[in-house]
Amino acid sequence: MTAVINQDLTVLSQGLTVPTGFGDVSLIAATPGAIRLLGGIPAPEALPVGDIGRASAELWQDHAAAVASLQYSQSHGFVALRNWIAAREGVDPRRIVITNGGMHGLSLAVLTVVERGATVAVDDPVFPLFLRALELSTTATLPVPVIADGFDVEHLAGRLAAGERIAAAYTVPDFHNPTQVTLSAPKRRALIELAERHGFYVIVDNPYRELRFAGEDQGHAVFNDSDRSIHVNTFTKTLGPGWRLGWLVLPEHLVDAVIRLRNRVDGHSPTVTQTIVERLVTGDEQWFDRVLTAARDLYRERAGILIDALHEQLPGAFETQAPEGGLFLWPRLADDAVDPAALYQRAAANGVVYQQGEFFAASPQRDSARHLRFAYGDRTPEDLREAVRRLALAF
Repeated sequence: MTAVINQDLTVLSQGLTVPTGFGDVSLIAATPGAIRLLGGIPAPEALPVGDIGRASAELWQDHAAAVASLQYSQSHGFVALRNWIAAREGVDPRRIVITNGGMHGLSLAVLTVVERGATVAVDDPVFPLFLRALELSTTATLPVPVIADGFDVEHLAGRLAAGERIAAAYTVPDFHNPTQVTLSAPKRRALIELAERHGFYVIVDNPYRELRFAGEDQGHAVFNDSDRSIHVNTFTKTLGPGWRLGWLVLPEHLVDAVIRLRNRVDGHSPTVTQTIVERLVTGDEQWFDRVLTAARDLYRERAGILIDALHEQLPGAFETQAPEGGLFLWPRLADDAVDPAALYQRAAANGVVYQQGEFFAASPQRDSARHLRFAYGDRTPEDLREAVRRLALAF
C-alpha cells in the first residue's frame, strides 16, 4: 500500500489544513478564490435538480407513499428500482443489491470475498479510497500496472504463474481513476478467464461507465456473466453524490452472503432516497438517458477546453491523451527536470489546486509522481482556462 496515503500533510502552503494521516486534499476546504481541480464531482448543471424537486413534491403530496417512504425497507432494495437496474445490466433482478453509494458497495465486496490478511491485486496507480475499504480485511496488496489499455492482465498472469495467490483483483475498467484509460474488451475477457482459472474474484468498480463521450464502449456483459465478478456501480456521478445510492451486480451464490452481512451493518439503503430515484427512473423510460446525454455533452466540452488550454498556454509542458469519458485528465510532465512537488506548491500559491500523481501510487516503481490529476467535471470553461493560466504562472 502506498505510503503516500499515510503521509503527514498538516499544513500546505496554499492554506489547506489537512489532519495528520489524511492524504486526500479533495475533501478539504481550499483557501478562498482557489480553483479546485480535485475531486470527481459532477457538474451542477448536469444534475436534474428540477425533475428531482418535482418528484420529491409529488411524493410528499401522496400521503400513503410518503408514510411508506419513512418506514423500514428490504435489504435487497426496492423491487422496481432493482428491476430497472437489472434490465440495464442484463441480469436477473435477484442479483442486484442496492447500496449506499459506491464505497459502500466496495466495502461489502471486500468483507464478503477477502479473508483476513489475504492478498488483493490492485490497479497501480490506484483509487486510494479503495485501499481504505480494503483495510477492513487486509493491507496486503499486489500492485498491477495500469497501461494504455487498462489493467495489465498479462503482468498479473505472470505473477500468478510464478506462485502468487490472491483473493481478488480490483480495477476501474472505464475511464480509470486516475489514469483516464479504459480496459479493452479482450483484456476484460482475459481478466475474467484468469479469475475463473485461479479462483479469485474481480471487483469491478465502474462509477464512470455511463459517462462515455467518445470512442467505443468496451462492454460490461463479460463481467456480469461471470460467477467470479462483483460489479460495483453508483448514481453518484450521474444523479449526484448526495443520494448515497448505488448497486452491486453479484454472482448468484454471493447474494445471500452479502444480505446476511448487510443485516449486521446497516440493514438497507434509505427508503426516501430509493422512493424518489425509483419514481424518476421508472416513470419515464427515456428520462435517465436524457440526463446522461446532457452530461456527456458537457463533459466532452470541458475535457476539450482543458486540453486545449494546456497546449496553448503551456506548449510542450505536458504529454496528454484526450479522455473518452469520465471526469479526469492525467497529463504527464514532459520535462523530467521539473520537480512535481515544487510545481504543486507554486501552483497552490497561485490559486489552483489539483491531486498530485504520487497520491495514487500503489508501488514506488511506477512514475505516478510525474503525473498530475485534473478533475474537470464541476469546473466551468472559464474556471478551466483560468486554472491553466495560474498553472502557467507556476511554471
